Amino acid sequence: GLGMGMTAPVSITAFPAEDGALQQKVKVSLRIPSSFQANPPCPSDESIKIEERQGMTIYSTQFGGYAKEVDYVNYAAKLKSALGSEVAYHKDFYFCNGYDPPMKPYGRRNEVWFVKE
Repeated sequence: GLGMGMTAPVSITAFPAEDGALQQKVKVSLRIPSSFQANPPCPSDESIKIEERQGMTIYSTQFGGYAKEVDYVNYAAKLKSALGSEVAYHKDFYFCNGYDPPMKPYGRRNEVWFVKE
């Protein structure tokens, strides 16, 4: 029953298939605002879970525009290529992050994150 406003980034955990396409299974994560961190409100919907994301080291690439699935897949492939085979990171998932509200037409920021192993 509490309104917390929108936070950034909106983070989608993507699970790539063998061919690099994304599986239908995704997890959307929203940051709980600082004022609610110590005592977050309990979700009334059972499908919503409160999780604590541990600190992590990431490899990241950034791009603009209105991001679609194909954009995240393409930038993930570019990041994978840039890292090469010597860098150890989790290959079974990655994060697709958007930082801007839908009505922001210019200067949009999106990122793909690979989590270091």
